[in-house]
Amino acid sequence: MTTPAAIDHYENFPVASWLCPPRLRPPIAAIYHFARTADDIADEGDAAPAQRLADLAAYRADLHAIARGAHPSPRWPAVFTPLAAQMRAFALPLQPLDDLLSAFAQDVAKTRDGAAYADMAELLDYCRRSANPVGRLLLHLYGVTGDEALAESDAICTALQLINFWQDLSVDIPRGRYYLPLADCAAHGIAITHPATQFAALRSDENTTQLIAACARHARASMQKGLKLVHRIPGRAGWELRAVVQGGLRILDKIAALNHRTLEHRPTVGTADAPVILWRMLWM
Repeated sequence: MTTPAAIDHYENFPVASWLCPPRLRPPIAAIYHFARTADDIADEGDAAPAQRLADLAAYRADLHAIARGAHPSPRWPAVFTPLAAQMRAFALPLQPLDDLLSAFAQDVAKTRDGAAYADMAELLDYCRRSANPVGRLLLHLYGVTGDEALAESDAICTALQLINFWQDLSVDIPRGRYYLPLADCAAHGIAITHPATQFAALRSDENTTQLIAACARHARASMQKGLKLVHRIPGRAGWELRAVVQGGLRILDKIAALNHRTLEHRPTVGTADAPVILWRMLWM
C-alpha cells in the first residue's frame, strides 16, 4: 500500500520504499510488476477491448501455470520468472493475484460498454478485487494473520481505492470510467440513464458537490475502520502503513478544501504536505 500520490501508475504498492523491510522488497517488487503489467494491458495503448480481454486471459493462464509449478508462455518473462520464484519462496497465495486480474478485466468491459456501477455495493465488490488483494498479500508477507487484521486491511485498501476514485473524477470520466454509483447519483437528484453522455456533462453544482461529499465521507469512514492495523504491523512496515493512511486522509482533506469540486480539479499531495502527514503519523 502507498499513498495515492506516491505512485502515478498503479496504486497501493510500497515499491522500493526505504521503510519496506529489505527481505520483502523482492516479493513486493514482483507483485507490483505483475499488477503494473496487467494494468498496462487493460489501460495503455490503443488495443481494442477484445484484444485487451484476450491478453488478460492469456496473462491469467500464465499466472495459473506458475502457481501449479508449470512453465508460463514466453510473452512476459520479466513478470512471471521473478513472480514464480517469489511465490515459491514466500508461499504467496494465488487468489489475491487472480482477483486483481478479475478487476482489470472488469474495467475493460465496463469501459467498452460505457457502463457505470449500479450502487455502492457493486463498487465495493470491485474494490474487493482491485484493492483489497494488495493489503492481503502484504499481510501475508508481514506474517500478520487473524480475521480482525484482514478486515482492517480490507477497510484501508477499499478506502484508498475510493479516495483515488473521488480524487480522479476529472481524469476518469473523460476516459470512460464511471465510478460514481448510479443509486447514489439518483439519491442526490442526478438521474443518469446514459452514462457515456451524462457523466461527461456533469459540472460542479450543489447536487454534484453533495454527492462527492457523501462519497468522500464513506471513504473516510472506511479508513477509520482500519486504523488499528497500524499497531499490528511490526517495525518499519507499520510506519509505512501510517504514511499510507495519512496520505489518503490528506487527499480527502484536499477534496473538502476544493468544496468537493473534483469534477474539474484533481487535488494532489506533495512535499508541502509532508510535515502534516508526518505529524499525524506520530500521533496515530
